[in-house]
Amino acid sequence: MKDYEIVIIGAGPAGLQAGIHAGRRRHKVLIIGKPENSALYNAHIENYFGFPDKVDGKVLIEAGLTQIARFGVDLLREDVVKIETLDGGDFLVETEKGEKIKATVLILAMGVKKKKKLLKNEDQYVGKGISYCVDCDAWFYRGKEVAVIGDGSAAVHGAVSLTKFAKRVYLILLKDEPELERELQGVQVEILKTKPLEIIGEEEVKGLRLESGEELLLDGIFIELGAKGPLELLGPIGIELDPETLNYVKVDIKMRTNVPGVFACGDLTGPPLQLAKAVGEGCIAGLSASDYLKSRKG
Repeated sequence: MKDYEIVIIGAGPAGLQAGIHAGRRRHKVLIIGKPENSALYNAHIENYFGFPDKVDGKVLIEAGLTQIARFGVDLLREDVVKIETLDGGDFLVETEKGEKIKATVLILAMGVKKKKKLLKNEDQYVGKGISYCVDCDAWFYRGKEVAVIGDGSAAVHGAVSLTKFAKRVYLILLKDEPELERELQGVQVEILKTKPLEIIGEEEVKGLRLESGEELLLDGIFIELGAKGPLELLGPIGIELDPETLNYVKVDIKMRTNVPGVFACGDLTGPPLQLAKAVGEGCIAGLSASDYLKSRKG
């Protein structure tokens, strides 16, 4: 297991800026994330201080990556699939490829995940057999039959996790991902490659109708798209959300969450979802994380 003083989850502008400041203070820092998945990466910016002409977000991200390297910050280009609290107040972060990293301090900078509606009657079954969080709800499906619909590391991790609880697990992949499929070799997951059409059931989920004409009898359906979303990751460690929307992480002016040793910054903390805000909050989070480490060392 690798050990870092500060682990930053998210390689967008907030995470990179936090890394720059934490690295400059000579901490052992790791950023986990895929820079190309940042909302900034494919954006065109013309309202950011110091850039009078339009600039591609990719240019800014690449410059940030150069900066963190100069300050000794490590980068792991993977998605995080699990966060746990350890005895003593440290944290364990697990990535899609099974890397386990111990962190004294966490900075959350993974942005916000936009939910895509996959099924036309999806909304009416939320909480009645439809779930967006395997780690939160797998326990309720002990001995039952379930399906995971999705792509990326979230879908594969979700399907594997469910095998510990459910009697039967289907994985309906929305696109071909041979590398991820290889990770399921020897795992009791049945992979289906046909488009899901609609949910079967009246008051609650009873099954799923597929484009192939097949009907699966199911007790539950988990929708897991791309990387694990922040809300799915943070529930298990007790991070408090904005009480009005329950969509964003609640922080104070030092970017502290309600959990000691955990800071958050950028789009994850709510609007305005702007580059300037993300960078500013990343700066504060990096410095606050450093101050917290010093206080722990006495």
